Amino acid sequence: MNDASARNKPGRGSGGELRRPRLKLLVFAILCALPLSGSMTMWLGGISRVPLAAYGIVSGLAFLLYWSDKRKARLDRWRIPENLLHAVELAGGWPGALLAQQVFRHKTRKLSFQLLFWMIVLLHQVFWIDQLFLGAHLFALL
Repeated sequence: MNDASARNKPGRGSGGELRRPRLKLLVFAILCALPLSGSMTMWLGGISRVPLAAYGIVSGLAFLLYWSDKRKARLDRWRIPENLLHAVELAGGWPGALLAQQVFRHKTRKLSFQLLFWMIVLLHQVFWIDQLFLGAHLFALL
């Protein structure tokens, strides 16, 4: 099997085609709801603008890093370390990373990468559930 046929496996759309865009957009919106409402609550409550700004800026950075890594992979060049991608996701860039994964179809099939990615997303969800509904007691223990 040559490189071109390996990339075009059955069940995958042709180049640039996003499969099930409405469903993916719905999942994205649901996942972003807690961080967005928590960040907005902190900003409007006069506590801090940092979470809102961080999610936006770091998500943009994550998107660009995924784009760059995909480009480097296609050109068979030195790649961006996965640990760096995960660090940016953990710093608040997971929404941009999730978008980039779908847009560029990058890092979506590597199970170990996806497992850590979704653990990071879950950690952010739990953090905002704690902040918004549990009185910030869970993460105060750390």
